[in-house]
Amino acid sequence: MKIDRLRSLHVSAEWDYHEPLGEAFLSRPVNIYPELAALEPSWPVADVAGGPPYTVEAHFLLIDTDEGASGICGPVGAEDIAIIERYFGEILIGEDPQAIERIWDKMYRHSIHGRKGTPMMALSKVDLALWDLKGKLLGAPVYQLLGGPSRERIRAYASMLGYSVEPNKVIERTRHFLAQGFTAFKWFMPCAPKDGEPGIRKNLAVIRAAREAAGPDCDLMFDAWSSWNVPYTLRMIELSREYRPYWFEEPVLADLIPQYAELRREARGVFISGGEHEYTRWGIKALLDAGAVDVLQADVTWAGGLSEMTKICALASAYDIPVIPHHGGWPSTHLIASQALSTCPMQEWLIQHGRTPNVFYKHKLVPVDGHIHLPTAPGLTMDLADEGVSVLEERVLAG
Repeated sequence: MKIDRLRSLHVSAEWDYHEPLGEAFLSRPVNIYPELAALEPSWPVADVAGGPPYTVEAHFLLIDTDEGASGICGPVGAEDIAIIERYFGEILIGEDPQAIERIWDKMYRHSIHGRKGTPMMALSKVDLALWDLKGKLLGAPVYQLLGGPSRERIRAYASMLGYSVEPNKVIERTRHFLAQGFTAFKWFMPCAPKDGEPGIRKNLAVIRAAREAAGPDCDLMFDAWSSWNVPYTLRMIELSREYRPYWFEEPVLADLIPQYAELRREARGVFISGGEHEYTRWGIKALLDAGAVDVLQADVTWAGGLSEMTKICALASAYDIPVIPHHGGWPSTHLIASQALSTCPMQEWLIQHGRTPNVFYKHKLVPVDGHIHLPTAPGLTMDLADEGVSVLEERVLAG
């Protein structure tokens, strides 16, 4: 069996979603520049003015074989598709699709100038499509091929990106999802050092409201998305101690590894998490060697795919550092299900963005009672739905 074609599908579907979208946005690194702070991202759909149903578009990658089997990965970005077409098509054609380690190494060596960032994200999508294909060829969910299942269901934490950070709304939304069975929540910090003392009070009001709503037994996490600095983070930690935050996420820029390590040493009982914007086992090893984080958050769809994330999990387990991947949808479910509970204890569930891909999927990812139940279908569970998905364009990328 050989790979004989790569294709992309540009698809659309209707998302009948009736909760508020884009009520608030987190602080971002570029917000120090006023002209960039004004360019708020559209999340998770481009046009919310008209209300539901929303038209949602995406791309899916397909890898076909000369025996008729195909692997699929999606949604993927248009930029991913362009990189795959330009850099990886010729490498994949003619390869044994089950020789995933060989293919990964060839792609990595061929794109040596793309070891991080968008080229590695595109490589990750190819790796995931290959694992989907392998699972279908062997008639098994991918987590079984990786050594699982380690459990029947995965505890999910509710990631509240896009929801209002007005304290009364934080209380309302936290209680709403608490009633749905979630026992851990992550809220996104609205302010950064440039916002001064009023910003500190606003951040603290979010933390206080979240704890008031969640009660004493839930885990609460707070994401600064690389927008803070060391003194500001340490002050936020001290001011929020009485509310028992579990972790502060990405408090400083990803490349400031010594500063991460300093924060971890000084945080005294509050965890520092990061790694979402790091790539491959080598990037993660630099974080681990520096003692930079208490929780690793590499993304299975960015950091090198499942082939690389299994290596990252092995590295992290040797340092006794848990891996709680940056969302990742179904691929994260398969990864976590293949790992020991101590290595991968929990999965992020972005309430808004995580639900968007379901409009395309045959197998919907829907937490029940705050947990994600393991899928039983062969592959990575990213097959397109039989109805409700329109193909806007099909392109052959190689072959």
